[in-house]
Parts: sequence; C-alpha cells; structure tokens
Amino acid sequence: MSMNFEDVDGLRIATFGSGPRMIIAVHGISASLMAWAAVARKLPDGWSLAAMDLRGRGHSADLPGPYGLPRHAEDVLRVADHVGAGPDAVLTGHSMGAYVAALAAAKRDFARVVLVDGGLPFAPLPEGTNADEALAAVLGPALARLRQTFPTEEAYVDFFKAHPAFAGHWNADVEAYVRYDLTGPEGALRSRVAADAVLQDGRWMYLESERIAAALASIKSPLSLLRAPRGLLNQDMGLLPDDLALPWVSRLPGLTDETVPDCNHYTILFDDRCASTVAARLTAGPSDPA
Repeated sequence: MSMNFEDVDGLRIATFGSGPRMIIAVHGISASLMAWAAVARKLPDGWSLAAMDLRGRGHSADLPGPYGLPRHAEDVLRVADHVGAGPDAVLTGHSMGAYVAALAAAKRDFARVVLVDGGLPFAPLPEGTNADEALAAVLGPALARLRQTFPTEEAYVDFFKAHPAFAGHWNADVEAYVRYDLTGPEGALRSRVAADAVLQDGRWMYLESERIAAALASIKSPLSLLRAPRGLLNQDMGLLPDDLALPWVSRLPGLTDETVPDCNHYTILFDDRCASTVAARLTAGPSDPA
C-alpha cells in the first residue's frame, strides 16, 4: 500500500492508496493519522484514504489554537477539498474524531458517514465533577504520557506495550503508530501531542453536548455507528454502552448501530480482524450493511 505525505499550511496529510473512491478519516483526541494505517491497508481496490494530523497532534502539532471540535471540523472540510473528495466520498472518525466528523457532516453531504466508537453525546457530568476530571478519568495513561519524557525511543514503545488496551494485541501497526508520535532530543523524548489541545478539545466534548446532538440530527448522509464492546483500558464496559447508544438509534431513524465483537476502543482500528470490518463498512455499497 502506498502512503504519501504532504503539508498544507502546516497541516500534515497522508493519503493511503491510490484508488479514485476517497475516504476522509479523522483520528482521536491524543492520536495521529497513523491510527488509520491498518484500516487503509484493508481497503479493496479502487479506494484510497486521506487522514490528517489534527492541529496540536502529530506533525500538525505546531499549528496554533484555539482548538475545539468546530475548528477541527473546518480543517477536515479543508482537507476534503484539497484532496478532491467529491460527493461519493466517505467520511469517518474514531473516538473524538467521530465527533469532529459529525460536525463536518452537518455542513457538507458525504456518500456515507461512519462513526467509530465515538460521536454520541456523553451523559451529563455528575454533580461536582468538572470536565477536566472526567477527561482524566476516561483517558488515563493517554493523558499521563503527555506530561512525561522518555530516555529512549524503546522506552516510549515499552510504555505503550504496558497499556492495558495493547497487552496481547501488539502488532506492527501499533508500533508504527507509537514511533510516529515521538519527538524531542535523545534522553528527553516526548509525545508530539500538545496537552493544551487535548484539554481544550476534551472540555468541548463534555460541555457542548447540545451542539453535538444538533449536528447529528442535521446530518443528511447515511449514518452508521461502529462500537467496541470494551473500553479504553480494555475494561468490560465500552465508551458507548447500550444505555447511551440505543436511545440515539431510536432518536435518529437513519442511524445504524453495530458492535464489532472482541475488540476494545483502540484495537477496533488496529486488530486485523476488526480493521477489516471497519474497512468493509466504509466501502459497503448502497445495498450492503452500513
């Protein structure tokens, strides 16, 4: 599979493959465009996938704020225009990227919009809990690594290997994703992700549920949701459990909902079997399951 990088006004874009049918893919809150490499490799002939490092992440880390999901949605639509994504293009996002995709799809029609383990408004925060506390509780090690430095590249890889989501699920795609994220001088290596970007975007997700709901309700494109049954730390409850997702399936008659078995919030993109399922849903024809 070919992979070509370009930088457009400081925004890093990667195009995987060379097929005429285009998928625009958006990564999660502390991730990078490399989160989509495994799915891109599973695409059938005739398809390609364009992913970007959102501002504050990866090789777009130096792009300035303010952050916030509407700003990312603007960047996504700009990338879609840049790569020539036409009306037959598919839009997808994982985790926070699914919320960004929902905001973008509310402004422009796509052939299909696929939300991967994200995109639905969270339940209201418990009384006395602020958005930063909720974010720290959900992200755990992902947030902790932004405050750390690492003596070597291998130490950074080992940090991820110890992550509960990747224990027993390590593969070459995860390792490439981890190594892509690393920057800094030897002895003081760190993640490329800007902590301020994560905090601002996380607050937006928790505090702007009504705007997310309005965006979902206004999407005219066929809309589908793929959920992981296990969570960010491989715990038994996923990020979008039934009691959160099913009311939205009822509320949005055009929304199809599917749980991808035996995966967690991360492995839904990285595990070969799960990535194949995601790729199949992204490229399904009009009469195929979404």
